[in-house]
Amino acid sequence: MSDVAVLAGVSHQTVSRVLNDHPSVRPETRERVLAAIAELGYRRNSAARALVTRRSGALGVVATSSAHHGPASTLLGLERAAREVGYFLSVATIDRFDAGTLRGALDHFLDQAVEGIAVIAPQVDVADALAEFAAPVPVVTVTSGGVVAGAGAGRVVSVGVDQRAGARDATRHLLDLGHREVLHLAGPQDWFDARERLAGWREADAGAPDPVVVDWEAESGYREGLRLVDAGLPSAVLAANDQVALGLLRAFWERGVRVPDDVSVVGFDDVAGSAFFVPPLTTVRQDFPALGRSAIDALVRVIGGEEVAPTLLPASLVVRGSSGVPR
Repeated sequence: MSDVAVLAGVSHQTVSRVLNDHPSVRPETRERVLAAIAELGYRRNSAARALVTRRSGALGVVATSSAHHGPASTLLGLERAAREVGYFLSVATIDRFDAGTLRGALDHFLDQAVEGIAVIAPQVDVADALAEFAAPVPVVTVTSGGVVAGAGAGRVVSVGVDQRAGARDATRHLLDLGHREVLHLAGPQDWFDARERLAGWREADAGAPDPVVVDWEAESGYREGLRLVDAGLPSAVLAANDQVALGLLRAFWERGVRVPDDVSVVGFDDVAGSAFFVPPLTTVRQDFPALGRSAIDALVRVIGGEEVAPTLLPASLVVRGSSGVPR
């Protein structure tokens, strides 16, 4: 800053005022200082600034290494929302969800003087590990599983999408069309989203036998679709997600089963391209940009000392051509 002041012919204090957008600096002086900064290649020392102001302008995000639609879209939503309010993200992806691995990621962020940490916690063991770590900075968990007790000494808040209500609405949509039973191909039960969708299906009183637990992949939907054709076709299926629904549609097409004439199929997530499945997929949409904004807003408010309640954003049913009246 002293070098900039000499080159621009101003005081050290004037340079400081320009950097902090003080209104008392004349426009021509500001331009001269900015030109000197550009000529010298000046960069703020963020670490030193954080020591003085106790504000680093950085947030940490712990994410799973999963490439599944939900966690990946959540991370994008967080990054965009953080930029909108002047924060930058430092991201750590982890493969193992034990307390030691998570502690290492959180300790790394604390060494960087982050002001708060967001944890994308789609799986039960991520939340369990977080509950064992008392973070000295505010933490927001992005999960549909509710508050993670014990973490952050009360400075933890949870934000998520209401998966249960979304699955309940999708099931009731099929029942309202006249289907007496709705089979649920449920996602892996160590995921909060899968548990909540299963709970919503049950709350809708779908009338079907026990759910069939699959994974999140199209291949499992394909295999299950072939099995259903051979074992006895239901009139309606609520799939764990859109990829499982895509596998179902492929299996039914190969076996000459018409959707929705012979069987209705509903997915979950409204992934890009689901409107162009054959037929276009009825599904449940999650607003990931809104989820990111809500999570970052909650984290910033907790950083500012506010009390923030857990938040569940609504999911919305998108009705397309894959659901219809029963045969």
